Amino acid sequence: MPRHLLPALALALAAVMAPLVQAQSPADTRAADRQEETVGRYAPVNGLDLYYEVHGEGKPLLLLHGGIAAFEIFESGLPVFTPNRQVILVHLQGHGHTRDIDRPLSYEAMADDIAALLDHLAIPKADIMGYSLGGGVATQFAIRHPGMVDRLVVVSSGWKRDGYFPEVLEQFDRMEAMAPQIGANVARSPLAAAYPEVDWVTLFAKTGRLLAQDYDWSAKVAEIDAPTMLVFADADALKPGYMAEAWQLIGGGKRDAGLDGASRPLHRFAIVPGATHYDLVRSPTVARLVEAFLSQTSSPPDGEGR
Repeated sequence: MPRHLLPALALALAAVMAPLVQAQSPADTRAADRQEETVGRYAPVNGLDLYYEVHGEGKPLLLLHGGIAAFEIFESGLPVFTPNRQVILVHLQGHGHTRDIDRPLSYEAMADDIAALLDHLAIPKADIMGYSLGGGVATQFAIRHPGMVDRLVVVSSGWKRDGYFPEVLEQFDRMEAMAPQIGANVARSPLAAAYPEVDWVTLFAKTGRLLAQDYDWSAKVAEIDAPTMLVFADADALKPGYMAEAWQLIGGGKRDAGLDGASRPLHRFAIVPGATHYDLVRSPTVARLVEAFLSQTSSPPDGEGR
């Protein structure tokens, strides 16, 4: 792969936030700052000052962003979720307003941070939705803290490393070595203007080390009891074969649902057309699909579900 492609990918990720940042006038920015002072908080968890915001009222829903960018990518979904939910948006370790600490990035540690945040907020159980990196954190949260999860939504995230296309894995493997160049590029982006306190070189280096590690959580995922929804793009970073495999892992694709749908699994599977890994979660379609899943009250027949 040409050496310029990975920095270009990083800039593409940073550009996800560009419309949000560039659309703000100075007055808009001051208004946003005032709102942040109203809803933004820091929770002391596991050595971190974890930044979070709470929007709306009702049943708690945690939204976990992807790598590098922060939770503004969920902006289009907030109007769908907040009328009936208490939406908790989090900046994961080293991202956004959550300053990094002397600890590697790991899905497990960040999942424990989320559990500690819920304890801090005196919330015993919540729905959780994670995108990309956040999908891995959400999955580990369900594995490590099963009693704290009501419903789980995993968006464009793999439960094993070789679920990704080879060219994506190549980018993962080069990220740590390219961190100085990528970090310098992103430091000139709108994302860096929004979060000047982030150490971009360190964040890319740590993210690269995380993404270069081999893993396969299939056995543990198969034990998750929480109703689960998988969401992918039709032009995703994950292979279509993996998507089908992940769906079958949680009980989907095993049989015809029947005329009355009685034999369908409790879980849900969605592939969004016209989307990629990088813009999928910005689509309001995703929020509407997820809201419908979170609002379900039905259970599968005895012996069904997985």
